[in-house]
Amino acid sequence: MTIQCKAETNTLTTPDSYTVRFVPRDTADEQDLAADISRSQPNFSPEAVETILQAEDEAILQRLLDGEQVTKHGSFSWYITFTGRLENADDPLPPLDECLHVKMRFSQNFIERLRQAARIERLPVTEKRPIIVFAEDTVLGLHNVLRSDGMLLITGRNLLFDRNESGSHCLIEGTRSGSAVQSRVGTITNTEVVLMPDVPSQDDPWNNEYRLSLTTRYTAHGTPRTGIYKRLLRTPLAVALRDGGGPPINIGILTGNASAPNVSITGGTISADETLRIQVIQNLSEDRLLFSLFAMEEDGAEGTEVPVTANGTYTLPGFAGSAVTSLDITVNDYAALWEMIRNNYGGWLVDVLKIEQV
Repeated sequence: MTIQCKAETNTLTTPDSYTVRFVPRDTADEQDLAADISRSQPNFSPEAVETILQAEDEAILQRLLDGEQVTKHGSFSWYITFTGRLENADDPLPPLDECLHVKMRFSQNFIERLRQAARIERLPVTEKRPIIVFAEDTVLGLHNVLRSDGMLLITGRNLLFDRNESGSHCLIEGTRSGSAVQSRVGTITNTEVVLMPDVPSQDDPWNNEYRLSLTTRYTAHGTPRTGIYKRLLRTPLAVALRDGGGPPINIGILTGNASAPNVSITGGTISADETLRIQVIQNLSEDRLLFSLFAMEEDGAEGTEVPVTANGTYTLPGFAGSAVTSLDITVNDYAALWEMIRNNYGGWLVDVLKIEQV
């Protein structure tokens, strides 16, 4: 046989961690123990063993009443403890039903025998709470993109919620500021939710990073349970490039909740308005970031990668078929960008840019 356990959410930590809880197969009483002992000691009937076990309880109780600690060598010890507070040393004790307790201590030898013989069976996590697996803008067909004029498809498990019930909702929250309970919700099932996003504004235009969560109550009087999407959503960024050049644009991109942009667009060459993507890949082996422009289509054209290792100005070439010949960027805070990509994006960060001529 095995000892069963399962992981359970520890809500006292932020973010949530997990604790391991023992899951008993059954409950054994003195009759079960007596039958077990009788099988290994056939000279004693189960009834005789049960009588001895009951007599042992009485003997231990009497010893404790006599003010002794009772020890079975190699296994257990029983002893008296007191709880309660006295303001003065000669104050009377609190009532015994409040302050008098019995505790059991296990010997180290017994614990070691248990650990050496134990075989653990880990049970699957069965707590019912919303699990968000993917969030996709269905118009662009891109994961983790959030647009107020798009449709957001949320897929996962245990997603069903009643938007008319207080406390049950889908929430989009900016990482720096702003939050919005979603009201333009269409499909709601256990495995998917479709909505037209209400995107809250944030303090600066480059703060385009959002968290997605869903809260529901599975029973009338149950505790609300919240599932938080583990990835961050990013809204497209509008970029205005002056036709024929001009002063630097300084449009912030590729930033989280900072009050100053990690990267700015300072210029470029463009023949027509275009929506495209800019990506940064973290190359750990060579300790550098690789910037490039690429098309909106999956597996579409991509421009040449430009390695970046420090703050400074760089030019990113366009790609085949793009109206953008080049895009000039300035890396303002390389260290912050590196940490954000490593900690929050698993080594790959993408922004959608809506580039217009002005």
